[in-house]
Amino acid sequence: MRVEDVRVTLAEPMAQELMAARIPARLAYTALDGTPRVVPMGYAWTGSALVMATVAKAPKVAALEANPVVALTVDTNEQPPHVLLVRGTTSIEIVDGVPDVFLDGARKLVAPEAWEGFEAGVRALYDRMAVLTVTPTWARLYDFETRVPDVVAKQAAARGL
Repeated sequence: MRVEDVRVTLAEPMAQELMAARIPARLAYTALDGTPRVVPMGYAWTGSALVMATVAKAPKVAALEANPVVALTVDTNEQPPHVLLVRGTTSIEIVDGVPDVFLDGARKLVAPEAWEGFEAGVRALYDRMAVLTVTPTWARLYDFETRVPDVVAKQAAARGL
């Protein structure tokens, strides 16, 4: 997919709404043993990358160092679902303390009344964290009203629906 097409897709209102919502990204990657993994993660959208943070010694950090190719999904539970699919490559930076991007991503997921305790807890727990920056190389949006996967559209057309 062309870089400009990725940028345009991620700038669409539905993509922006999904990335601003209180929904974690589901990060898919390949573990060191070759098996697939999917983990929910808080994240922040910078306008050009999805950025998240995790424990510096987390198994996913070693896996992403070995194979930085990932996929992410951000989707709603309501019907019809709104879905943002992203593929990209990950860069990793180990930082001291709790990076702001971790707190930015978590703020969307933690209830406001629980925030103070959550922040104090993570600051006490983490001496170092790995910042994972996913640079999108492909993106797609589905709302299952006006945008559906091509295979679904073809099947519907073949059945006259």
